[in-house]
Parts: sequence; C-alpha cells; structure tokens
Amino acid sequence: MLKETFLKALIAEDVGRGDLFSRISESKEIRAFIIAKSDGVFAGCEYIDVLAEMYDLALIWEVRDGESFKEGDKVLFVTGDSKDILSLERSILDIALHASSIATLTAQYVEAIKGTGVKLLDTRKTRPLLRAFEKYAVRCGGGINHRMGLDDCLMLKDTHLQTIDDLDLFMQEVRQKIPFTSKVEIECETLDMVKKAMKAGADIVMCDNMSLEETKEVLAYRDAHYPHILLEASGNVTLETIGAIAQTGVDAISSGSIIHQANWIDLSMKVES
Repeated sequence: MLKETFLKALIAEDVGRGDLFSRISESKEIRAFIIAKSDGVFAGCEYIDVLAEMYDLALIWEVRDGESFKEGDKVLFVTGDSKDILSLERSILDIALHASSIATLTAQYVEAIKGTGVKLLDTRKTRPLLRAFEKYAVRCGGGINHRMGLDDCLMLKDTHLQTIDDLDLFMQEVRQKIPFTSKVEIECETLDMVKKAMKAGADIVMCDNMSLEETKEVLAYRDAHYPHILLEASGNVTLETIGAIAQTGVDAISSGSIIHQANWIDLSMKVES
C-alpha cells in the first residue's frame, strides 16, 4: 500500500466526519514535540514526513530512523496549524509507537547475534494490511526482510510438500515457470528431508524447529555436498535462544516475534506554551 494511501486511511479512521474540537477552536500556529518516556530505537520518519507534506507541517527531527533515544529525549518538533496538529496527534504517535516498538525489539535481536555474521530475518506474520509498514520498521531496527509476499520467492512449506508426489519432477517444472531471478526455499524438519531438498535444487533450505545438534548436522552435510545452498533457521527463536542458534553457523535466522511480540514503548506529544 502506498504511504499516502495508507496515511489517508489511518487519518480517516480517527478523524471520521471531522474533529469536534476543530469546530469550536480558532486556528493558530503552534509548536509541539514528541518526548520519549522510555528508551528505544526510532522508526516512523518516512511515514511522518509524508504526513507533514500532506498538511503543510514543518518538522525538525532530533532522532532519525534507526537511531537510539533515551527516556526524556525530544525526538521531533512539529510546527503548523493548531487544528491540524491536534487532529493528527494520535495518528502521528501511533505511527511512531508502532514502528519504533518493532524497531526496538528487532535491534535487541540483532545485538544478540552481533559478530556472528548471521542475518536476522522477519516473516509474513504481520498484521493485515500493515506488512509494508511493519517490515519497514524491522529494517529500521537492523533486521532484513524475508519475503514481502508469495510472489517474490517460492517457499515450499510442509503443507505444500504434502501435495507434491515427486519433488525432483516438480522442481524441474518450477524452474521453467517462475522468474529466473526468483529463489526456491524448502522447509525441512529432518536431515533426510534436507538431503531431498538439496538434491532437488533448492536455493535455500529452512531448518524448521530443529535442535541445535540437528542444525549442526545439516550444516556439516551442506558444507560437504552443497556449499552454495543457503541455510535458514526458524522456529522457537527468542532473545534467549537466538545466540546459540547463530553459533551453529546458519546463514540467517527468521523470527516472527520481532513483529508480533513487540511491546509498545512510551512516546507522548506536548504543545509548547
């Protein structure tokens, strides 16, 4: 969804038929600011910048996307018509809160695997119609996007594999019908399935809910026979477990929790007196 279309829908949801305060208040130029009431990593600039253009608001950013802030920091100053700023207060805060909360948790996961060379990936476990927004927030936190949708990479999950009688034959047909630049990833739960997937020509193999020892066995087999194939670990990834998973030597670790388990940080808007 284009940013402006997304923002118009967001504002319409909150303002409805019109902000009642705007009916009885007089327009004046004011300056407001967003202050942090907790620590975090900021995200939301790209969207708030577009919103400011739509309403002719002047912004001064003290913190940009991907930068850390501390409790008490003023992250943004907003100048413009009082009716617009007050009507948009909740929309601006919701953008910053939602995106910054995801960026903050993502940054913690990235820090937990720092120095390993392993990439942190998100998943398609996003809120309906918020995929582009939430995956943008992941990038702000230092993570890397996995698939944006079903059209940019063919992933064969256990449910797909149940419908395929001959994986080798199926993969031959795949290579004739999907774009040349598209990769194929196959989800595997056992070493035997890994061997079949690699033999069939997978570009990426996902080690799904495997133990550390099982993952290491997959690494050894990959390195010995198919060193060009990328390995992704997924399943039960937490801040407590991700470091050990990264130490196995996989290329990437995917986690839906960096989005759906992100707790909102605390940001507030104040008007200067």
